[in-house]
Amino acid sequence: MIQLESITKVYHMGKLDVPALRGVTLRVEEHEFVAIMGPSGSGKSTLMNIIGCLDRLSEGSYVLDGIDVSRMVDNDLAEVRNRKIGFVFQTFNLLPRMTSLRNVELPLVYSSVPKRERRDRAMTALKQVGLENRALHRPNELSGGQRQRVAIARALINRPAILLADEPTGNLDSKTGEEIMATIQDLNDHGATIILVTHEPDIAACARRIVAIRDGLVTRDEPVVQRTLHSVGGFES
Repeated sequence: MIQLESITKVYHMGKLDVPALRGVTLRVEEHEFVAIMGPSGSGKSTLMNIIGCLDRLSEGSYVLDGIDVSRMVDNDLAEVRNRKIGFVFQTFNLLPRMTSLRNVELPLVYSSVPKRERRDRAMTALKQVGLENRALHRPNELSGGQRQRVAIARALINRPAILLADEPTGNLDSKTGEEIMATIQDLNDHGATIILVTHEPDIAACARRIVAIRDGLVTRDEPVVQRTLHSVGGFES
């Protein structure tokens, strides 16, 4: 699914070159659940941005689901992003005046999908995260965990090959964070390929594999010995 070979990323800040990645090689298979861990400044966010086609690598190669995206122009990268990747962010990014259903179907509006199909697919995505009974609620009528589930449903609406989650529990209390991780585990158990970026060991332990990064280099890449299991809110993994 993902093949990164000797990836480097250097940011040019005036006359100063700042290396963020120093030769990262990483492979992720279809249906895997991988957590990328590292302290602030380690390069994990840069790595996620490259995997998500939000940033360009400086050197190396990147093949995503059989497509070499290493040297693509911006328009082609945007198309790959829209078709192949779903994003879940720490801050939810929901539009406050829209219902859950409208927030979830919004990506399909820009893809010119007919209205009835949009509604059907959005409702299916909400069912995947256990929120079909909140379809007509606006964000201010939802808890933090419910808002994040809506955001996850929105990320699933284009049926992406990969779900990228950047600190998805960062704005949530520990119990609600457990609920969200149980939801993400459930999606993985049903076939989704998931890459999660976090600095929290207990969140990373919910994945099947942990990749640790420090100073722009992979320092550890190993399977999780025992997954953290939850049975919360109707989700069991």
